[in-house]
Amino acid sequence: MDAMECLLRRRSIRKYKKEQITDEELFAVLEAGTYAPSARGKQTALIVAVQDPETVALLSRINARLWDRTGIDPFYGAPTVAIVFADGRALNHVKDGSLVLGNMMNAAFALGLGSCWINRAKETFETEEGKALLEKWGVPDYFVGIGNCILGYPDCELPKPAARKEDFIRLVR
Repeated sequence: MDAMECLLRRRSIRKYKKEQITDEELFAVLEAGTYAPSARGKQTALIVAVQDPETVALLSRINARLWDRTGIDPFYGAPTVAIVFADGRALNHVKDGSLVLGNMMNAAFALGLGSCWINRAKETFETEEGKALLEKWGVPDYFVGIGNCILGYPDCELPKPAARKEDFIRLVR
């Protein structure tokens, strides 16, 4: 897919098939994340990809509780959750991690996958359950959750884009 087409057509997907994405697709999306720009080339981000259904369900429950939406699935049934963390000691860690998420979502669309950025990663890993997962995964406690990138095969039509606001761009020459 042409890069501009990808950037202009990608949309957040909020309904997924149960079928797991292939390893080839997963690793392509993750690799795209590793090539995101980072401040001074420091690569402060870290990605943890979760496909274990029990762990995905646990992350969903924690996220829903933090959102005060217990009983719903904030991951919309996506079978894969790629959590982006960044070294909180780095000045630009939020920006670095955000660029990783953007690269992954654009790569997912280019591969025919659906994706969506789900918030509350920082708060999830500040809970006792979240801290236990970090320890289990070997993620140092100075890493901060930036966002969750859900991935899967869309089970819906591609949403129509919202109209772009009129004053989005200002040109100074």
